Amino acid sequence: MGIYLNTNSELLRESMNSEIYIDKSLIIRELNRMIKTERKFVCVSRPRRFGKSMASDLISSYYGKNSDSLELFKQLKIYKDESFEKHYGKYNVIKMDINGMFRTHGDIPLMQYINKKVVAEIRENFPSAKVLLKDSLDEAMLKVYTKTGEQFVIIMDEYDVLIREEVPDEEFRKYLTFLNGLFKNRQLKPAIAMAYLTGILPIVRDKVESKLNEFAEFNMLNAGRLAEFVGFTAEEVAELCAKYSMDLAECKRWYDGYRITKTLSVFNPKSVVEAMFDQEFASHWSNTGSFENIKDYIELDFEGIRDDVAKMLGGGRVAVDVLSFLNTKSSFKCKDDVYSYLIHLGYLTYDKDTKECYIPNYEVREQWVLAIKLNPNFKKVLQIIYESKSLLEATLRGDTEFVENFLEDAHSKATNPLTYNDEKSFQAAMGLAYFYAYSEYTIIKEMPSGKGYADIGFIPVNPRKPALIIELKADTTTADGALNQIRERKYHQALENYYDNLLFVGVTYNKETKKHSCKIEKFG
Repeated sequence: MGIYLNTNSELLRESMNSEIYIDKSLIIRELNRMIKTERKFVCVSRPRRFGKSMASDLISSYYGKNSDSLELFKQLKIYKDESFEKHYGKYNVIKMDINGMFRTHGDIPLMQYINKKVVAEIRENFPSAKVLLKDSLDEAMLKVYTKTGEQFVIIMDEYDVLIREEVPDEEFRKYLTFLNGLFKNRQLKPAIAMAYLTGILPIVRDKVESKLNEFAEFNMLNAGRLAEFVGFTAEEVAELCAKYSMDLAECKRWYDGYRITKTLSVFNPKSVVEAMFDQEFASHWSNTGSFENIKDYIELDFEGIRDDVAKMLGGGRVAVDVLSFLNTKSSFKCKDDVYSYLIHLGYLTYDKDTKECYIPNYEVREQWVLAIKLNPNFKKVLQIIYESKSLLEATLRGDTEFVENFLEDAHSKATNPLTYNDEKSFQAAMGLAYFYAYSEYTIIKEMPSGKGYADIGFIPVNPRKPALIIELKADTTTADGALNQIRERKYHQALENYYDNLLFVGVTYNKETKKHSCKIEKFG
C-alpha cells in the first residue's frame, strides 16, 4: 500500500467510527453501472463540506487492491448489493488530493511534483513494466497495462483547485495538458477502468483543449442518478433529529432547500452534523467558507444585481440562464454567470422547472446579509432589514398604521420603478420587509391551503407565538377584501394547529397613488 497507489482504508475507518456516519455506500452501485463502459469518466461537483472527500475515501477503499476494508464494507448497504463482489478490490487505485498537492509542491512545478510522486510508487509496485522515474503518469500507466493487463481507477479530489485559485495561465495550461494526457489519450483509455473527479466547479468550458467531453457530469444543476448522494435526505435527517432530540421542522428551516431534482431537495450535511453535536441550530457550514464568496461577485457591475439580491433576500426567485457560465472564475460576462457560480458554491439553489435561482435556507440567508453589509448599493435594503423587527412587532400588536407606512416605504426602496407593480416583486418586497420574521418563523410563499394558495404563511418556531396568513392585493380589492379572500378560500386550514392563536393580515396598495392599506384580525 502506498500514499497514492492502493492506499489503506484508514480514512474510511475514521469516518465510520464517527458518532454520526450516514451510509452513502450505494453510490458505488451507481458507479458499478459505469465502470469499464463508455461512461466510465465521472465528474462530481458540489459545494464545500458536502462530503466529496468522504465519498472519495469510500470509493478508493472499495475498488482498490486493499486487504483491510472488507470488514468495514460488511457494515454498509453496498455489501448486500449484487454488484459488490464483481468489482470489490479488483483495481489499482491512484488517489490524488490535488488541493493537498497544490499546497505542498513547494518550488517544484505542480505537474512535475504529481508525476514524480505517483510514478515513483507505480515503478516500485510494477518492476516488470520498466517504468522510468522520468516518465509522465500517463506513460507509466500505459507501460503497466501493456505489460500486465492491469487496469487503474483514478480518483482526483478537488481537481478544480487551480481553476478556483486562478493560477497563472502558463501553470493552468500545463494542468490542462496533464488532464488531457490522462483522459483524452485513446491509447491509454483501455488502461483506465474508471476516473472519478470531484470539485466545486463542473468541467471548465472556456478552452477547446480543456473540454473533457468524455466525462459524465453530476453537479448542483444536474445531479442525475447521484442526486441522493449529494447531501442528507429528509429521511436521513429525520432519523438524526429523532436520535438527538432536535426539532425536524427547525432543522429543515435552517439547512434544507438545495433542490436537486423535481422531487428531491437535500440538507447541508456539515451543518446538520454540527447542529446535532452542538444541540443548537446556528450557522455552521457557512463559517467554513466566507461571505467574501458572495460579496466579491455581487459587487460586479452587472445591471440588475441589486434588485435581484433584494428580491431573493425577501424570499423571491430570479430567472437565470445557467448555460452561459464557462465554469471559471475569470469568465463572468453577465449576472447569470455570477448566479450560476454561486449555485455551485451552495449560496443559491436552482429550480430546473422554472429556471430560477433563490436562497435555499436561513443559514445561507444570514451570509447574504453579511455580504451586502458594507456595500453602499444596498444601503436602503439593509435599512429595511435592520428595521424589520419593528414591523413584525407592529403586526403582532395590530398596529395597522405603522404596518401601512412601513410596507409603503419598503415597497418603494426594494423595487425599481419598472418592477414596482410586478406581482412577484411586490411579494418579494413584503418578504424583505418581514426579514426579521425568518429568525422566528418558517415562512412559506404561496402556501397551499383550502381552495387555493395563501400568499404568505408564517409558522412560528415558538408555538406560543401567533401564526400569520398574509394576503397581498394590488388595486383589485381593499384590505378588507384581502381578508375576505382568506376566509372565503379557507386558507386557515393549513394552520389548524394554531386556530387559537392565528392572525389574518390583508395588505393592498393603489398602483397610481402607491398608498398601502392594511387590516389585521384574529381568527375565530
